Amino acid sequence: MFKLKKDYTEYENKSLRLPKDLIEQVQQLAIDNSMSFNKVVIQCIEYALNHAEFK
Repeated sequence: MFKLKKDYTEYENKSLRLPKDLIEQVQQLAIDNSMSFNKVVIQCIEYALNHAEFK
């Protein structure tokens, strides 16, 4: 199950272009959980990588 956590310690900047509807969904998830947009994006990416099947 995907659960959001609040803390990370080290960051590096990287620019991304995302579809507007995806940004709106992630922003709402961040608001609902009193978190930053960035932290939610990080955790979504981590979850996807941890559950992906690579060839």
